[in-house]
Amino acid sequence: MKVLIVEDEKFAQQRMTELLLDLEPGIQIAAAIDSVENSVKWLSENEVDLILMDIHLSDDISFSIFEQLEIKTPVIFTTAYDKYALRAFKVHSIDYLLKPIDKEELRSSLQKFHRFKTPKRSDVQNIRDAMDSGKEHNYQRRFIVKKGDTIASIKAEEIAYFEGEDRYVYLVNKNGNKFFINHKLSDLESLLDPDMFFKFNRSFIGHFDSIDSIMSVSRSRVKVNLNPSPKRDIIVSTERTREFKVWLNR
Repeated sequence: MKVLIVEDEKFAQQRMTELLLDLEPGIQIAAAIDSVENSVKWLSENEVDLILMDIHLSDDISFSIFEQLEIKTPVIFTTAYDKYALRAFKVHSIDYLLKPIDKEELRSSLQKFHRFKTPKRSDVQNIRDAMDSGKEHNYQRRFIVKKGDTIASIKAEEIAYFEGEDRYVYLVNKNGNKFFINHKLSDLESLLDPDMFFKFNRSFIGHFDSIDSIMSVSRSRVKVNLNPSPKRDIIVSTERTREFKVWLNR
């Protein structure tokens, strides 16, 4: 397996090389590159099986590489900053590791890469099938809401998130308007397109386009910031974090 390391710190390049070869001695390090400019040039002329890519490089952030080239090679991002997590999952990435790189987390990322490369059913497909039960769905496109004496119909694509509060459920649209909705939060999952909506925890279901940023709060939990912002923090439960990352990478 040929691997490209894109990292502007020499020590980090050496450390990544050592970890990779320790985990999989058969890996071939094709090159170690330190800038966006050199990465674009190298990737224009060469191919590898996997890219390990730092986000902050010597001349720019590495996302600008994807603006100049169409890269279909799987990427594992590394960074000291967790504010780029959402953006990383919007390109062709399979994982996102925070520095300092933990050997076992890198092992897990490599295992994910190998699953990604095999023709077996992927985690994404398994989750999708669990949601779809192998059948086509006609997901609800509009929701009736009520605010005082006013009744309105809101399109699904205009929804930022649903929030369960006490015994009530509210729909919040992308303009920040909050409406009472006559549904249980647990019932909404089967009505919503799972490619666009995700249930973060027992209180919130959010639309992908409304996710502003994602922050790690521990090794197994993440905090999701939405726009518009709710008054309460949204912490993805430990048991849902892995599924959430798979959903982001669909």
